[in-house]
Amino acid sequence: MKRCNGAYATILMLAAACGLPAQQAPQWRDLFNGKDLTGWVSINVQPDTFKVENGMIVCSGKPTGLMRTDRQYENYILHVEWMHTEPGGNSGMFLWASPTPNPKSPFPDGVEVQMLELQWPELHKRDGVTPPVAYVHGEVWGVGNLKTTPDNPRGNRSMSVENLCKGRGEWNTYDIVAVDGVIKLAVNGKFVNGISKATQKKGYICLESEGAKIYFRNLRIMELPPGVTTPEQSAPLAQ
Repeated sequence: MKRCNGAYATILMLAAACGLPAQQAPQWRDLFNGKDLTGWVSINVQPDTFKVENGMIVCSGKPTGLMRTDRQYENYILHVEWMHTEPGGNSGMFLWASPTPNPKSPFPDGVEVQMLELQWPELHKRDGVTPPVAYVHGEVWGVGNLKTTPDNPRGNRSMSVENLCKGRGEWNTYDIVAVDGVIKLAVNGKFVNGISKATQKKGYICLESEGAKIYFRNLRIMELPPGVTTPEQSAPLAQ
């Protein structure tokens, strides 16, 4: 993918500087094969909540819950494209997540990367006040028992410094760098948000179902070398 070439070229340059042949440098790998949900496991949704159509993952949004990868990831670069089709649609991804929901929530401990449609603030006013539009634009925070330090605080959440999100019917691109408890998020080609000091920095990657139909495509990952991560900083393994 052309959009990934710049990051990949940098990785190859660093590998060459360290004396590594190109084939030993980190490589891009598909997280979704475009045909079926091989490599993905339902956490608490129905069999048809996530399905594959025309090379895309289609999420119905019902019931609220998640689908996760079948293995854990620690340090990586993640590329994903997503599109809402309903006004004010709600969805997202979880990173470094536990394999099962927190007992008090339909969601596991993890870092959520928000994917809300642009009309969400207008449709969810509180006391007549419309939330800032950047709220829909890649807000990032720790969910459940996972704690993070926000780059751009909005309470305990981190809020994007610039709104680059597109509305329903248009594809958005998220490029995520997740390394050693730090996450940096680029939206449609520009880094605008992030968190640090995540108390859990190895776990599963999840797609979220939360009430609205959403499409995902071109999920790719480049795994990076592991760090010093203790068992307490890792999500439990799925049983």
